[in-house]
Amino acid sequence: MSKTGSPTDQPPPPIPATASSRTDEDYPLERVPRSARYSWFNVAVQRFGQLSDLTQFLLGATLGAGLSFWGAVWAFTLGSVILEVVCIFIGIAGMREGLSTSVLARWTGFGRYGSTLIGLVIAVSLFGWFGVQTAVFAQGLHSLAGGPPLWVWSIIAGLGVTVLVLKGFRAMGWTAFVTVPAFLGLAGWAMHVEISKHSLGDLVSSPPFGEPMSIATGATIVAGSYIVGAVTTPDMTRFNRNTGDVVKQTLVGISLGEYVLGLAGVLLAYAVKTSDVIAIITASSGVAGVIILISATTKINNWNLYSAALGLINAVESLIGVRLNRVAVTVGIGVLGSLAAAAGILDRFTDFLTLLGVLTPPIAGIMVAEYFIARRWRPALDASRELGRLPETEPGWVPASLVLWAAAATIGWFSEHHQWWGIPALNSLLIAGVGYVLAARLGLVRGTRELPVEQPDHPAAALEAAHGATPATTRP
Repeated sequence: MSKTGSPTDQPPPPIPATASSRTDEDYPLERVPRSARYSWFNVAVQRFGQLSDLTQFLLGATLGAGLSFWGAVWAFTLGSVILEVVCIFIGIAGMREGLSTSVLARWTGFGRYGSTLIGLVIAVSLFGWFGVQTAVFAQGLHSLAGGPPLWVWSIIAGLGVTVLVLKGFRAMGWTAFVTVPAFLGLAGWAMHVEISKHSLGDLVSSPPFGEPMSIATGATIVAGSYIVGAVTTPDMTRFNRNTGDVVKQTLVGISLGEYVLGLAGVLLAYAVKTSDVIAIITASSGVAGVIILISATTKINNWNLYSAALGLINAVESLIGVRLNRVAVTVGIGVLGSLAAAAGILDRFTDFLTLLGVLTPPIAGIMVAEYFIARRWRPALDASRELGRLPETEPGWVPASLVLWAAAATIGWFSEHHQWWGIPALNSLLIAGVGYVLAARLGLVRGTRELPVEQPDHPAAALEAAHGATPATTRP
């Protein structure tokens, strides 16, 4: 590693040819070069894969229990719009800069140590969900094959997903191309078996059968179910090629994931008069139902592990200056998550994960407000992007952002638990974003001090820029 102290208007030193020989092509602490970007469809399949799982059926069934069909449509519409707006704006920032969420946060309102907190929140949250999904995966394998006890299947399931993630974004893309069609085909067949027993018109006009809920509450459930995924969008869109690709893959992935699977869950709930549709699908479909479960958890869990590793890598590098190897971190988190699932301790971790989820909407609000409106550190990003490097300096702390983050998260928590007006996830996001813009206008957004940034030894994007490389068009 080398500390860089040259002025930003001076060209960087030559980068040796050995820069192209890398063991990790996922660029966890540097810009993704243009030649390593993928087609929008490749990324869209992975985005859709994050949403097309059995929890979407459960989400739809929950709304169906408390809302009419058209009430559920409005809830999905409002919740999806929130998610799509967040994903598009923060995703465009990630695409332009080629940086993951936690690294990008250093120059989008949080500074070095604020991004450390974000990286830890992301890592802990997604580590927990990795363990929870691994336990679900193991239950499916155990019911299908029997044999070893459940804890053994938990370790097998967790380590299996870990091996996939070791290969990075490319291997995860191929996994999604296999598991997404398998999940959709089998889930569609299983749902057809249940729904075909009823008239579609009767199902659409069915009244809710559970405790009533408001459309705002339903929209909050929809937005909250994926808000962590929305905030970590740059982890994915840094591999996109242009703004249009980000918009297309977001609209296709989220709209299909929320509407098709969510509303299917609503109809299924009306058909069976229960919100526990996951058990119904897997139980009534036999082996096919278990395969649905396995395919669903595989494709969502690899992204849980991938983004958890990126968040932890940035947190450690920001805090103590040590650059961890992505493969080693992935193995460590995967093994610990598998053991935690085997021990069964994550069954009591869900409430803590829900609390972490409250912390995430304000992060997106502040990052978007800084990058597109306040632009306090945008010139540094723009100048360094042309060179394929990171900015020469970064703020240590940004106190105004931390205060706004805490205030907006607190208001979001109270609005959810006390049923205040509006959609809590949107409330906290807007409060943080608008508050940041006002603070910037008043001159309150300042870093404690600018710290030198440690550049990678041989950043691939800088090598590409120095040699005048053009974006590759051969990646699928």
